[in-house]
Amino acid sequence: MRRVLLVSCLTFMAISRAFAQEQPPSEAPIRDLDTVVVSGVQPGPGMWKVSKGDHALWVLGTISPLPKRMEWEARDVEAVIAQAQEYIESPGVRIDADVGFFQRLTLLPKAFAARKNPDGQTLQQVVPADMYARWLVLKRKYMGNDAGVEQWRPMFAAMELYQEAIEDTGLKQSGVVAPVIDRAVRRYKVSKTSPLVTIAISDPKVALTEFRESRLDDLDCFGKTLQRLESDLGTMRERANAWAIGDLEALRALPYSDQNEACLRAAAQAGVLRKRAGDIEAQVEARWLGTAEKALANNAVTFAVLPMRELLKPDGYIAKLQARGYTVEAP
Repeated sequence: MRRVLLVSCLTFMAISRAFAQEQPPSEAPIRDLDTVVVSGVQPGPGMWKVSKGDHALWVLGTISPLPKRMEWEARDVEAVIAQAQEYIESPGVRIDADVGFFQRLTLLPKAFAARKNPDGQTLQQVVPADMYARWLVLKRKYMGNDAGVEQWRPMFAAMELYQEAIEDTGLKQSGVVAPVIDRAVRRYKVSKTSPLVTIAISDPKVALTEFRESRLDDLDCFGKTLQRLESDLGTMRERANAWAIGDLEALRALPYSDQNEACLRAAAQAGVLRKRAGDIEAQVEARWLGTAEKALANNAVTFAVLPMRELLKPDGYIAKLQARGYTVEAP
């Protein structure tokens, strides 16, 4: 039986959270209750329009996290989906491993061990002293005295800390946008395309062993996560609010610090994946751009979602379509 795992920008957080569930309960963390985020029904932002002739690709920019208690009023998006011939999902990576049921059971111990630092080292031993001191302050604030996480690789520890922190500040990682889009796509029977790059792992046991024994270049991921939690939580709430009420000017003006890119880069550049797949980031970009151009050629109307950063940054996916001769209209 083929086991297919879908891996997106948030997959490594999901892995980290799953691992955390295996840990014994720790002392209840200190909660930061001074949080003000929007709630109730909110419109979200407008869409970018990419066109060539009378064919249009409408793109919704998404961000994470979003307000935990908001309900997205997606009237404009649903109107586009109702006319669309195709829905292009967010880009990502799919890991395809040839693993049977009983073999999965034997791999579980290796998978759990892969989150830990090689040679039994602790976080204190693998990160700089000043960075570790900052980690302890944030860990105490958002996670309590969780001892198990001290054995984890910096990337996994940082992502678990981030998840705990945003939940304490009235935000959530997912579950606001995707369910609304999926319902509309099913309702109007729109064809769905997943522009994913597939990495075939024919030797999962060997790959897990390699990953467990290797070191990741993930201090940048760890440091940027700490920095974001120390200085960007207020901005994160403002950015989530701006998305919720559709304030694109505020989204453009707010500094965009996203440690997820650094964490994803650390994972993508791990030897175990790079040896089997090459430059993953370049492949993901090429796959999405190729899918978008094909849709623009074939469909009168296409709907797509992309991380907001790819819409706002000067060298993002939408800018690259514009450089190829397509007309781009911002909301």
